[in-house]
Amino acid sequence: MRQLTALDNQFLALESRRNYGHVSGLAIYDPSTAPNGTLDVGDMCRLLSERIHLIPPFRWKLAEVPLGIDTPYWVEDEDFDLDFHVRELSLPPGADDRKLAEQVARIVARPLDRARPLWELYVIHGLPDGNVALLTKVHHAAIDGVSGAELLTILLDTEPTGREIPPPKDGDHIGSRPNQLEMLGRGILRAPLQPLLGLRAVPRALPNVLDIPLVSEMPGAGLLASASKTAARVVGTDILHGNEVLEYAPTRVPRTRFNGRISAHRRYAFGQLSLDTVKEVKNRFGITVNDVVVAACAGGLRRWLADRDELPEDPLVAMVPVSVRAPEQAGTFGNRVSAMFVPIPTNEDDPATRLRRTHEILDIAKTRHRALPADLMQDFARFVPAAVNARAARLAFRVGTRRPAMNVVISNVPGPRIPLYCAGARMEANHPVSVITDGVGLNITVQSYMDHLDFGIVVDREQVDDAWPILDALRDALRIYEECTA
Repeated sequence: MRQLTALDNQFLALESRRNYGHVSGLAIYDPSTAPNGTLDVGDMCRLLSERIHLIPPFRWKLAEVPLGIDTPYWVEDEDFDLDFHVRELSLPPGADDRKLAEQVARIVARPLDRARPLWELYVIHGLPDGNVALLTKVHHAAIDGVSGAELLTILLDTEPTGREIPPPKDGDHIGSRPNQLEMLGRGILRAPLQPLLGLRAVPRALPNVLDIPLVSEMPGAGLLASASKTAARVVGTDILHGNEVLEYAPTRVPRTRFNGRISAHRRYAFGQLSLDTVKEVKNRFGITVNDVVVAACAGGLRRWLADRDELPEDPLVAMVPVSVRAPEQAGTFGNRVSAMFVPIPTNEDDPATRLRRTHEILDIAKTRHRALPADLMQDFARFVPAAVNARAARLAFRVGTRRPAMNVVISNVPGPRIPLYCAGARMEANHPVSVITDGVGLNITVQSYMDHLDFGIVVDREQVDDAWPILDALRDALRIYEECTA
C-alpha cells in the first residue's frame, strides 16, 4: 500500500457535486502516420496493455480508512478492467473545434468513479482533416503537472515505429486492499502521530501563512504570520531557515464574475499561438516567454472585461502554480506543487508598459517564492486532521467566494520541441483542460509543443456562456505586442 500525502488528500477533499478534482488534456493526432492509418480504441488498449506497468497510478484505486480517521491509501485494483477506462465516441458529421470543445466540456464535468483507478481516456473521432483526439482525465490526487508530463513520456514515442518497452519487474505492485478491520487498526495506530506531524510543520508554515492559498484570507492570518516571525527573531531560532522572506505586501483582490460559487457545468475553448512570435516579443523586450504569456493573459482579460463594462480599477490577481519537485522525486507521481499569487497589470492601458510591468511583478514574485519552504503547502495540509478534511476544504472555498484570494489561475507548462507519436499517430497539439473551483471560475493553462503554444481555457458555464471570446482576446493581445517597441 502507498498512503496519500496530506496535500494529495486535499485534492480529494475539494470535490463536491460542482467541484471536480481531476485534470484533463486534449491531444490532437494525425492518424495517417500510424501503421494502419488509424488510431482507435483497439490501438489505445494495445498500447496501454504493453505499458501500464510503467504507469503505477493507472492500476491504483483508493482504500478509505474507516471513519475517515486517517488519509486514504492507494492499493492495487485486483479487478482492474482496461476496457472500462478506455472509451470511444464520434462527433456528428461536419463537426468543428467548437463541437469538440462542447463534448470535452461535458466529459470533464463528470466525476471519476472512486471505486476504480481514477482515470479515463476517450478516443474521439469525427474531427476536421481526419484527425483523432485523445481526451485524458486523471485525478489531481494522483498526479501534478510535472508527473503528468512524465506520464506522457511513457505513453508517447519520438518515432512512429515506437520503441522497445522494458518488461514488468518483480515488486512493481503495491499490494491489495486489507480488510476494514486492518485499515481501522492502521488508522488508530497513526492517529497519535498526526498532531506531531502538524507540530513539526509549525516552524515553517506559520511565518509564511500569508503565502498559502485561501488561508491568507482567513481573519487573523496577517497577525499570526507577523507574530510568528517576531517570536522567531526574539528567541533566535532558525524557523525562517536563514531566509528572510520579502515582507508581504497585501494586494487587494477585486471582485469579478469569476469569483462566485461555480455550477456543475463547464465551458471550454482551445487554440494555438505561435511560439516564435512569443519569443520574438520576448527577445525585443529582454524578458521571458512566461512574461509574454502572462502579459497576453492580462491584456486579453483587460479587453474582455472592458468590452462588458466589468474592468476593475485594481489589477486582477492570478495564481501561478509552481512545481517544487526535486530531481530525485522524478517518477514518484503524487503532488509536489506550490503557487505564486501575483497582481497582473490589467489596469495598465499601454501594451509596452504592461509587458515591462508583468516582467517586474513576476521577477519579484519568483524571488519571494524562492525564499519560501518548498513544502509549504504540504506542511500546512498536515494541520488539517484527515477526519475533517472535506469540511475544511468546503469552508476554505466558501471564504474564497466572499473574500477572493485570486481571480484567475494562469499556468504555463514547458513541453517538448520535437514531434511525438502515440501508437504511430503524430501529435499535432496538446491542449490542457484544467480545474476551476468555487471562488475562481476561470483557468488559463498553456503548454508549449514544437513551435507553438497550446492554450486551454476552462470557465464555469453560469459565469461565462462562451469561452471562445476570451481566447480571441488573448490572440489580439499578443498581436498588439508584436507591434510594440521596447
